[in-house]
Amino acid sequence: MVYPSFIALDDKDFDERILMLFERLKNCDICPRKCGVNRIKGEKGYCNLSFKAMVSSYRPHFGEESVLVGRNGSGTIFFTSCNLSCIFCQNYEISHLRTGEEISEKMLASVMLKLQNIGCHNINLVSPTSHVPSIVKTTKIAKIEGLKIPLVYNTNSYESLETLKLLDGIIDIYMPDFKYSDDTLAMKYSDAPNYFEITKSAIMEMQRQVGDLMTDENNIAVKGLIIRHLVMPEGIAGTEKIVKFIAEKVSLNAFLNIMDQYHPCFEAFKYPQISRRIIRKELREAIILAHKYGLKKIYKEVNV
Repeated sequence: MVYPSFIALDDKDFDERILMLFERLKNCDICPRKCGVNRIKGEKGYCNLSFKAMVSSYRPHFGEESVLVGRNGSGTIFFTSCNLSCIFCQNYEISHLRTGEEISEKMLASVMLKLQNIGCHNINLVSPTSHVPSIVKTTKIAKIEGLKIPLVYNTNSYESLETLKLLDGIIDIYMPDFKYSDDTLAMKYSDAPNYFEITKSAIMEMQRQVGDLMTDENNIAVKGLIIRHLVMPEGIAGTEKIVKFIAEKVSLNAFLNIMDQYHPCFEAFKYPQISRRIIRKELREAIILAHKYGLKKIYKEVNV
């Protein structure tokens, strides 16, 4: 049986990381925005969160990649808020309106164990970035109480390298969404300064920690990197620069999901370029570009 990496992490190492992460909340630099507020004292930065984790919902999820879902689903925990402000956000009630409730680490650990006990193959942490201190503390508690399935770090990729390094040996599966290769468009549509460079550095660190995706005998992911790239109308996502970077700096064997699910949500209709779904030609061009640069593991290729 393959155990997740955090099983091998001793309590002392866990405690040191927890201490470092909560200390950083006093002058918050958990994400690249580095707001500098004291979240321990209740000051609110860009994410508008305190030091406690805030959860919107949790459930077995069957809409993720098949290597995560298997037969019993991915045990998905939807965290409230986000450190981006995507105007086309499909989960804007959670990310922008911040619907959810604060939850203790002990309660969050019980959620993880409940998802494990009903057969989920992993714990899928959606929008975890601002909640990392609580997530690490929770993982220690859950480990002691019997958690034995991998953690999936399901992120928008706007990540701090310093924070990611404190997750080394805790997260087994990273699932970053590579949104843009043009910083001007990243600012316009997601309020994300320097997005391309930050995301490139983050994904390279994730690859360093976990490597290419590995699966078990049932083709269920146990460790590695899953990159998502959402194709957007009018070439806004900048697919060519993204797949070129993945091929040259990450791995030709990187597991890449080229996603065709874009549809205008939230405030997208205010912007003509993104006020429509993508067309078949745009998806086809994205897949052709991935092949052009030699990527070998393009997920769920369709007849386009």
